[in-house]
Amino acid sequence: MEQQSQLERLGLFDARVPRYTSYPTSPHFTPAIGESQFRDWVGAIPAGASISLYMHVPFCRRLCWFCACRTQGTQSDDPVRAYAKVLLAELDMLRQQLAPGVRLSRLHWGGGTPTLMPADMMRRVAGAVLNVFPLAEGAEFSVEIDPNEIDDARMDALAEAGLTRASIGVQDFDPEIQKIIGREQSFEVTKRAVDMIRDRGIASLNADILYGLPHQDPVRIAQSVQKLLALSPDRVALYGYAHVPWMAKRQVMIPSETLPDPHGRLRLFETARELFLADGYDEIGIDHFARPGDGLARAQRLGLLRRNFQGYTDDRAEVLIGLGASSISRFPQGYTQNAPATGAHTGRIRDGHFSTTRGHAFTAEDKWRARMIEALMCDFEIQADEFIRDHGFDQQSLAQLFAPIAARFGDMVEWGAHGLRIPLRGRSLTRMIAQMLDAYDMAASGHSSAI
Repeated sequence: MEQQSQLERLGLFDARVPRYTSYPTSPHFTPAIGESQFRDWVGAIPAGASISLYMHVPFCRRLCWFCACRTQGTQSDDPVRAYAKVLLAELDMLRQQLAPGVRLSRLHWGGGTPTLMPADMMRRVAGAVLNVFPLAEGAEFSVEIDPNEIDDARMDALAEAGLTRASIGVQDFDPEIQKIIGREQSFEVTKRAVDMIRDRGIASLNADILYGLPHQDPVRIAQSVQKLLALSPDRVALYGYAHVPWMAKRQVMIPSETLPDPHGRLRLFETARELFLADGYDEIGIDHFARPGDGLARAQRLGLLRRNFQGYTDDRAEVLIGLGASSISRFPQGYTQNAPATGAHTGRIRDGHFSTTRGHAFTAEDKWRARMIEALMCDFEIQADEFIRDHGFDQQSLAQLFAPIAARFGDMVEWGAHGLRIPLRGRSLTRMIAQMLDAYDMAASGHSSAI
């Protein structure tokens, strides 16, 4: 109780802060960055470099009410096939801008529901991607798989294309909760999809589960976690449901009075966390768990964990290119984002233009602030030596930066000549602590609950 009282005094239960999958966060992107910068930054990728590619498929057979992603519903395959042809055209334009020998260290298909694509189209798109970007040694190819939208033909197509990691969304297995969030997906349907994945020798499995959903309580989330553990995923993301109906209009379907309060959200997170740890998972950052042999766990042990738009990653590539509507790319020079609306994106590509509509060019200050925030989010520690060596700081300038954080959070942080560290007791405050290193105006955008 004393711990909760201290967290309450520090504002954890009232704060709304970024998830910091980028810095600056995407609400601060501007139209000053457009197609010309995207072309220049792609052209600056060195020959033979290893990069990452994210491909966005913004279609779903049904729209889940909890989801805040940019998606659209379709009962027909025709829009999906038409969109896939646009992806092929975008890939060909990208090929023309690239230096020779660029390879992929990571390829991820997300959405939406990438597995809405018919098997023949999956093969065609995968073949086109790999024709432009051969896979580097040890590369990872992952796809988000909807258990309600997968069959043997599509699973065979993904396996033949070289899928190495599958990702499934669980959210919660409780039928009442599933109904109220618009995502009905039984344990049996999910297990069938997992069996299809395992039967094809795809060894790595990710799963997402949410806390903070309507009518969730510690008993219900414990039951869902135990069912998920029976599927033995290698990696789990335990995300807090972000109720933002002013941004995601479909969330008005979820009655706000059915949601747990912030204290309840913390109890739900802690209940799930304890179960994952008891089952032998390593805790990764603020909201992930991984088997000790998984790449995330190894990266964390080696101090190589990174954070990007997909969350935590062990990918070390300096470039991430986003393909498709609303996708975000990251370059050493900055961020770019494609047109969010599928129609606008499609029109630009068909006219022979990349659809970059906004972005951000990094300043020197952006780079050191981004690295500090990433270090806190990944390792709960900013090591003074790194910033003295790489960013021109000295002990006095670091002390000036860290002193306000220590004054605000007291014994929830530890600081000194070594740098700044968040001990275990303060880790639920990590996003709030990171926000104190954010130089951008938080009033310019809405963010999700800090817990």
